[in-house]
Amino acid sequence: MTLRVFSGRPGFFGLVFVYALVVLACLWSLGAAGDLTTGRNPWANLVKTASEFARPSFLDVWLGNPKLEYKSDDGTVLRVENRRDVEAQYLKQLGVAAWVTFKIATLGSLMAAVLALPFAVISARNIHAPRVLASLCRSVLAISRSVHTLVFGLVLVGIVGLGPTAGILAIALHSLGTYGKLFAESIETLDMASIEAVRGVGASGSQTFFWAVWPNVLPQWVSSHLYIWEYNIRDSTILGLIGAGGLGLLISESVSLFQWGRLSTILLVVVVMVSVFDALSRRIRQALL
Repeated sequence: MTLRVFSGRPGFFGLVFVYALVVLACLWSLGAAGDLTTGRNPWANLVKTASEFARPSFLDVWLGNPKLEYKSDDGTVLRVENRRDVEAQYLKQLGVAAWVTFKIATLGSLMAAVLALPFAVISARNIHAPRVLASLCRSVLAISRSVHTLVFGLVLVGIVGLGPTAGILAIALHSLGTYGKLFAESIETLDMASIEAVRGVGASGSQTFFWAVWPNVLPQWVSSHLYIWEYNIRDSTILGLIGAGGLGLLISESVSLFQWGRLSTILLVVVVMVSVFDALSRRIRQALL
C-alpha cells in the first residue's frame, strides 16, 4: 500500500519533498545546538593547509635541504638534518605500510567472499530454503553490514592484539554482509526454468548449484568481488588508526604532527593504488563479458 502511494511522478516528487524535510530538520537541529561552526580563522587555516598539501613531502627526496638546521629560541643550532635522506627513509616506510594495507584488503575480501557464499545461497528467495534458516542468514548479513569496519577492528584488536590479523578479520566481518547481499541478489535474477530443468533430471542440490547456478552468476560475483576488494583497499587505510596495521598509523602520525606534506604523499599513494587496481579490475570485467 505504501509503495502505491509513492508510485508515479507525483509519488516521486512526494519522496523528494519528504527528503527535503529530513535535510532541513538535520540543518535546523545542528543550528539550534550550535554545532554548525567553522572555528577560528577558517580561511587562513584553509589557505595554510592547502599550501602545505600542494607540496607533497616526497619532493624532498630531490629538493629537500641537505643541511636543514633546527635552532632554539636563542639561535643555538640543536641539530642538522639531511631532509633528502630522511624523506627517502620515510618513503621506504610508506611502501611497507602500503603493502600491508593491500594484504589486509586482499585477504579480508577473499575471506568475506568465501564465507558469504553459503549465506547468499540460503538467503536467496528463489532458492526456497527453509524459512527459519533463510531468515537467520539474512539477519546475519544485515548485522554484518550494519557494523562499521572500525567497530569490528576495535573489538578484534582487543581479542587478537595489534597487527594486520585484526584488520583482516575486521574487513572480512564487515564485507561479509555486502558480499552476501550482492551474491543473493544475483541468484535471484536467475532464470528458474533452467534450474528446475536440472533438478528435473535428478540432480542433487550441490549438482544443481554447480551446473545451473554457478556458471550464470560467476561473472556477476567476480564483478562484485572486484568492486568490494577495491573499496576495501580504501577502507583498510584507516584501520591503522586503531592499531590494525597499514597506512592508517602513518596517517595518524601526520595529522597529529600537522605534517600536511606527508599526509599529501600518503593520500597520493592511496589514489595510485586504487587507480591501478580500478584499471586492472575493469580489464578483468571486460574479459568476462
